[in-house]
Amino acid sequence: MANRLTAAAAAARQRYVDEHPRSAALAAQASTVLPGGNTRSVLHIEPFGFRVAGAEGPWLHDVDGHTYLDLLGDYSAGLLGRCADIAAVIAGVLERGWSYGAMSEPEAVFAEAVVGRFPSIDQVRFTNSGSEANVMALLTARHVTARQRAVVFDGAYHGGPLYFGPGGDRLRVPFEFAVLPYNDIEAVAAELTANGERIACVLVEPMLGAGGCIPAQPEFLAALRERTVASGALLIFDEVMTSRLALGGAQELLDIVPDMTTLGKYLAGGLSFGAFGGRRDVMAAFDPNSGGLTHGGTFNNNAFTMAVGAEVSTLIAAAELDALNRRGDDLRNSLNACFGDSPLPFQALGWGSLLNVHPCPGLVARPADLAAADPAWRELFFHDLLAAGFYVAPRGYMALTLDVTDAHVASFVAAVQTFLDARRSLA
Repeated sequence: MANRLTAAAAAARQRYVDEHPRSAALAAQASTVLPGGNTRSVLHIEPFGFRVAGAEGPWLHDVDGHTYLDLLGDYSAGLLGRCADIAAVIAGVLERGWSYGAMSEPEAVFAEAVVGRFPSIDQVRFTNSGSEANVMALLTARHVTARQRAVVFDGAYHGGPLYFGPGGDRLRVPFEFAVLPYNDIEAVAAELTANGERIACVLVEPMLGAGGCIPAQPEFLAALRERTVASGALLIFDEVMTSRLALGGAQELLDIVPDMTTLGKYLAGGLSFGAFGGRRDVMAAFDPNSGGLTHGGTFNNNAFTMAVGAEVSTLIAAAELDALNRRGDDLRNSLNACFGDSPLPFQALGWGSLLNVHPCPGLVARPADLAAADPAWRELFFHDLLAAGFYVAPRGYMALTLDVTDAHVASFVAAVQTFLDARRSLA
């Protein structure tokens, strides 16, 4: 069966090559000036990524004439889709000018909206990405606590410089880390007992995003809150992805208030954005009136992101997020019903509008539980669904946008069922 599966994946890859000649030519041209032909590694598809010619609503059109239902949502940054209201705000900035080198009114409006949404944030500072926000949050915790050690979790992705999956150490910032198994309360207890006085913070995703959409067990996060309070370490929630699960993010749903929160992705309507915030006494470290830390960044408050961020806060209502997350839950349940009736080794994990299909049976509580997943199944699933007109990440990750309807979801479930039926003989 393994040889037949490998052959099927290779044939699907060749079909992709045959159907994307223009993308292939552009990829070859790009590779002369961009390593690998891209500047965002996650967008690479073997042997080259397709090139988008345009987009509207939930649809992407590539340069080879194919149209796809976009279920990736720019890795969750595109939650609002191609929104006309956001386009109008951008046009307004173009009309009145940009690149100020000074502050503008939308900056405080955006900050007020963020502070009003997230229970843990009394004050906030903006950055250009979630990656940058997480680095700044770690540095802040180290400064405020006068400690150096940070607890993180295996498989976590807090941005390029803070990736704790395979190979992540090669570009990781050189801080002192304790990398523990996710959802392992005993490991956390042992670490904090042994090194509590040296630990500045615990940085955790309420759901591992790039690590496979593995939700944290509520009792695990509650234990982190209890033990960080006892040790004097700061608890940092990376809600770059999970902020979309409710107006107040996962922390609102879990009723757990961390000391700091990091944000990114959709809160600026698809523009470059990140933020870190937390308790007032923690964020006071940046107040210039009290000899604060210097936090620079030419584009932290760029006119486009500030204006759009202020507008996004008026466009998203709790009811809309609830409906979107119910749609994601329904999709995951429907997929798992299909997988349960099939001999193929698939399951869907996730929370709300974020989900990941894995070619791996059995209980998954941490990334190590996905070790048995066959990459050939991942590749075959991706290419067969792409050929059917559905764009998900090559790793099986999806992030629904507000443009995606129940009818779109139903069509995707039907396509997955077709895939399961067509590839049944490979089981």
